[in-house]
Amino acid sequence: MTYDLAIIGGGPAGIAGVVYAARKRLNTILITPDFGGQSVVSPDINNWIGHVSISGIDLAQSLQKHAEAYKGEYLTIQEGEKGSLVTKADDGTFTITTDVGSSYNARAILIATGSSRRKLGVPGADTFEHKGLTYCASCDGPLFADKDVIVVGGGNAGLETAAQLLAYAKSVTLMSRGPEFRADKITVDAVLTDPKLTALLNAEPVEVTGSTFVEGMTYKDKTTGELHELKAEGIFVEVGQIANTGMVADIVELNAYGKIVIDHKTQRATLPGIWAAGDCTDVLYHQNNIAAGDGVKALEDLYLWLKMR
Repeated sequence: MTYDLAIIGGGPAGIAGVVYAARKRLNTILITPDFGGQSVVSPDINNWIGHVSISGIDLAQSLQKHAEAYKGEYLTIQEGEKGSLVTKADDGTFTITTDVGSSYNARAILIATGSSRRKLGVPGADTFEHKGLTYCASCDGPLFADKDVIVVGGGNAGLETAAQLLAYAKSVTLMSRGPEFRADKITVDAVLTDPKLTALLNAEPVEVTGSTFVEGMTYKDKTTGELHELKAEGIFVEVGQIANTGMVADIVELNAYGKIVIDHKTQRATLPGIWAAGDCTDVLYHQNNIAAGDGVKALEDLYLWLKMR
């Protein structure tokens, strides 16, 4: 059969799309390996609107429950499968092939596959992830109030994370592998003037250290070759994201970072019939609430497009 809509991804963007599609009575299939997106690993999320505090697991379960409430006449949920390739046929419909070899056809597609954080590839990083080392300042930052923390990353994300943490951390050490910060000059100038911030350039992380929780980091001064020990109770890593967009890389425009280029008013991708929402797009900010809103925006436009055809 050919569905009206295929939604690929079970995070906030995808589930927002599911809810609106079901309420609009679009015959929809949701294809997702799991529910929740990146935040499923966060122990305490404080900025999901409507919840003072919610764990990543509870958020994932609530998204799944909301989607399953519409399962039936207008919604099919194909859990446990990951979209691997999207192709467009001559009649304008799409075929989604999954990692288990299944295929599904649809008139329109919402890509909501998110992105994966680029990991800090040094000894101890995996060991202390969620034990003082985190990849989400918006999710976990308030847990480190009045503590000494390190931010690894010299781009806009690193500087913005440092700026956010300076509001409540005891001190912030901002570490960049390069000889200068790559962020916008106005952001760099604003952050570096804060007396609680220490900037380290040409600093290459070598090892994350600790016992039960993070206690610090060893880094190498790339100019002198010397190793240094830096004490800290928290480490925030902002070394980039990898957008999960390989399945549509040959049919829609991607930017230099592999993210889907969209019309930010409608969420439309460059190929008619495909919309995208959340962290897989070239959106400026990466937040659960923003992703959900973009999923809603996509459905409003997508619905009108389908009904006018």
